[in-house]
Amino acid sequence: MPLYDKDPLSAMEAVSAAQWLAFAPLAFQATAAMRDRGVLAALAQGGPEGCTLEEVQQSTGLAPYAARVLLEAGLGLHIVWRAEGRFRLGKLGRFLLDDEMTRVNFDFTRDVCYQAAAHLDASLQEGRPAGLHELGPWATLYEGLSVMPEPARTSWHAFDHFYSDRAFPAVCQLLAQTAPTRLLDVGCNTGKWAQYCLERLPQLQVGLVDLPPQLARARARLEQAGFAQRVRSHPTDLLDEQAPLPAGYDLIWMSQFLDCFSEDQVVAILRKAAAALAPDGRIWILELFWDRQRFEAAAFSLQQTSLYFSCVANGNSQMYDSPVFLALVERAGLTITRQTDGIGGYHTLLECRPAA
Repeated sequence: MPLYDKDPLSAMEAVSAAQWLAFAPLAFQATAAMRDRGVLAALAQGGPEGCTLEEVQQSTGLAPYAARVLLEAGLGLHIVWRAEGRFRLGKLGRFLLDDEMTRVNFDFTRDVCYQAAAHLDASLQEGRPAGLHELGPWATLYEGLSVMPEPARTSWHAFDHFYSDRAFPAVCQLLAQTAPTRLLDVGCNTGKWAQYCLERLPQLQVGLVDLPPQLARARARLEQAGFAQRVRSHPTDLLDEQAPLPAGYDLIWMSQFLDCFSEDQVVAILRKAAAALAPDGRIWILELFWDRQRFEAAAFSLQQTSLYFSCVANGNSQMYDSPVFLALVERAGLTITRQTDGIGGYHTLLECRPAA
């Protein structure tokens, strides 16, 4: 369905939304405290009858003042509601407490992005991740993925895997229909996708491409799983113009990878991939495009994730609008031979071949 093709807010709705944005940092931290200090859990345990302020205090160990200001903030946020002096958990509060996607997104924003977001303006002005220094001394986040401090490292990987893991079964079924014998996993990260394929496709040999720290982690994972003889490692900095991809693979796979690069970098990487393909080889790209989502909440999440790339990851990439991305594929000299939306609920799978 079309998204963002009209202004959906009345004047009164707009002024209310403006106040929510004005107080958003405080609201976010209050929500985190309500979840992590047990306020939401106490109200859930109270059931339809809810809890008094005193009962929340007793359940959580919070001081009367702390419990009161959090619950009152929760009223305005529609996280909780109150009737006859008792606080009840609202639908929004229930999602904050129990929904895995909400928890993953929330923790990612808090642990990876929150402090860095104060440097967003500088990042956009300078074209670099000016907030990254809040996590570590790297030029891009990818250099520090394996040594990022906790809880940021755990929250980053939970965020990354939550979405990709839901797409893996459907993509692996499609892969089994074409049965490649040599697959090159570009941006292999922890090796989770490679392991998934190796477990299900016994004829498959996998090449791994990534920066050395990530490659070491992926290799260790696959060796522990017993796949050492079916895996080859190719340490590669894809931003190095002189570093080609290894040749001869039937299928080159890139999952949630190209969104980590600027437009010109995407084109350069795809050209390297095309040059490395075996005859009749294919490139499979699994990406999240905000304009191809069924629900506005998903599109919104992806649009805001672009700001993480701006101020934390690298300063120049994003979750792309599909027309922008498809134009980059064409610039790289590739033709899209198949396009499948809704993989895992959110992803688009592009199959590409070199243009005639």
